[in-house]
Amino acid sequence: MALLNDWPWQQWGRVRASDVALITTSGNLNWQQLAQQVTALAVGFRQQGVQPGNGVVLKSKNSEAALLAYLALLQCGARLLPLNPQLPDAQMNAVLSGLNLDFAFCPDAPAPDYPLTMLQLRSVSGYSWHPWDGESLATLTLTSGSSGLAKAAAHSFNAHLASARGVTELMSFDAAESWLLSLPLYHVSGQGIIWRWLLTGARLKLAQQASLREALEDCSFASLVPTQLWRLLQQDSVPRALKAVLLGGAAIPGELTARAEAAGIRCWCGYGMTEAASTITAKRADGRGGVGLPLGNAQIKLVDREVWLRSPALACGYWRDGELLPVTDAQGWLHTRDGGIWCDNELVLTGRLDNLFFSAGEGIQPEQVEQVLLQHPAVSQAFIVPQDDEEYGQRPVALLERSDAVSLTAIAAWAAERLAGFQYPVQWRDLPQTLSGGGIKISRRDLANWLSTHPL
Repeated sequence: MALLNDWPWQQWGRVRASDVALITTSGNLNWQQLAQQVTALAVGFRQQGVQPGNGVVLKSKNSEAALLAYLALLQCGARLLPLNPQLPDAQMNAVLSGLNLDFAFCPDAPAPDYPLTMLQLRSVSGYSWHPWDGESLATLTLTSGSSGLAKAAAHSFNAHLASARGVTELMSFDAAESWLLSLPLYHVSGQGIIWRWLLTGARLKLAQQASLREALEDCSFASLVPTQLWRLLQQDSVPRALKAVLLGGAAIPGELTARAEAAGIRCWCGYGMTEAASTITAKRADGRGGVGLPLGNAQIKLVDREVWLRSPALACGYWRDGELLPVTDAQGWLHTRDGGIWCDNELVLTGRLDNLFFSAGEGIQPEQVEQVLLQHPAVSQAFIVPQDDEEYGQRPVALLERSDAVSLTAIAAWAAERLAGFQYPVQWRDLPQTLSGGGIKISRRDLANWLSTHPL
């Protein structure tokens, strides 16, 4: 694997100029063409006032324009914040406050209701080349905000590359392969795909308007959630080039990976978080509940059954009011708030310590109940959400994505002999389509809010 000593697209543009870099519905770009386009856009951004160290919002769905802007703004030396275009203005303003932002590029979304200078995508001939420095700050990525207001995890280029190196080495992803950009740039998993592509000089495919089946044509690797893989396997045939899938976002049923492997698709699963620039541990899916071992030079230890992480992929801090607030303790360990145990020489997650709730004095870990429900062949996603109860404190409610051929009543009857009485949900409901995830992890806070506003 090449040692990067320049902007990756510029380095590949010199050493592998004619090799295809980007596959889109409008045509392909080789590395030389990509490098030239990125530089021309960087000149355009510089002419509009973007300087090294400026904070820039990239508010967009995945598109060729958004991807090229992502690279060009980095080449300008900007501190880049990819932002979900569906985030309501009230939440957006609360998040943007204190992040020292100057500009915004919104190619397919309304401008933020926030005092920022709007940028246009202009291709201008000339030279704009902020020096490459792997240790400099590259991106801000918002955390899920599961325990409060979302934080902006600040990553260096080297942190992104360290995460990418661990995954590419484990999965044997190299310059001969192609990865579908199936996850949004504003999510750390989407950026993980970008940096694996840039590290290896492979091919990236953008097909945002196509169905998943069509988008996967000519792709050898993809990042999917279990529901997407289920639907893919239910079709008459799987994409002929697809040979490896990195699964995430939800618990993974053993039957799913067994069917995929039988169809010739290698399945990998793991554990990741925003602060670690995506994937932390991973393994070839084997039907067991573990998430593998640390990737690359990462280290994991358990302290009172909490997962602690130390890794070169970790964020250098949380950006707030021009300062980097600590992510780790003084020894460099991130206290993840994820519970875990070691079992059969791999990490097994026992659930978010923050997710534990009590019903009549009994502790319920939602992830443990969800694992049981996912053993039912008709269930593709399962979530246990606490609902306040005057007598019990809180009671569990099941939200399921399931096959129409099997009723909620039948699944509830099946679960009765597999769950303890205090774990057994008091309601069984379908997972609302509006919260189905769109390829990324579903927010438990959003599920709880939906449940509170949609009582039976």
